[in-house]
Amino acid sequence: MVTFVNKLTVNGDIEEFLTIKRSLTEFMSAQPGYRSSTTLRQVGRPDVFIELAEWDDAASHQAAVRSEEFQARVKGLGALASVDPGLYEEASEDGAGRG
Repeated sequence: MVTFVNKLTVNGDIEEFLTIKRSLTEFMSAQPGYRSSTTLRQVGRPDVFIELAEWDDAASHQAAVRSEEFQARVKGLGALASVDPGLYEEASEDGAGRG
């Protein structure tokens, strides 16, 4: 399992951002390998969000984000928010990855 972590700082219209975000979540939740997701909003900074999504594996996530439909849905996001995405895996006690 991998976890997608994305920090989004909105510098445009927050309602428009949330509309695009809902569309992306709807699409991703129907993709093979998707497990679950949640979006957090920073207390005291209503323009900062953290998105967490669990996937079976990195390949499933990558297939979803490379799809034409995802690319069409995500198109307007760059003008509304800066993003800092990454895929993470659980670390063992010694700090090494599991796989």
